[in-house]
Amino acid sequence: MARPTHYVPTISRPVVAVLFHEAQRRRIPMTRLVDRLLSDSLRGTPGWQKASQDWPELEAQHKQDQQVR
Repeated sequence: MARPTHYVPTISRPVVAVLFHEAQRRRIPMTRLVDRLLSDSLRGTPGWQKASQDWPELEAQHKQDQQVR
């Protein structure tokens, strides 16, 4: 298998289990749950602002998320 060209963090098994059950409870894919949780907790931080310079879709995603919720 090819090695990824970007950093792929490992999430502990117990946290994955929590994410799995919470995603089932909310009836959404686990990846969408993780994306929402991370976006909600990181939005507005210095790291988010810096990444937004390279990824302008972060701000577009934020505006789209606000309209959906």
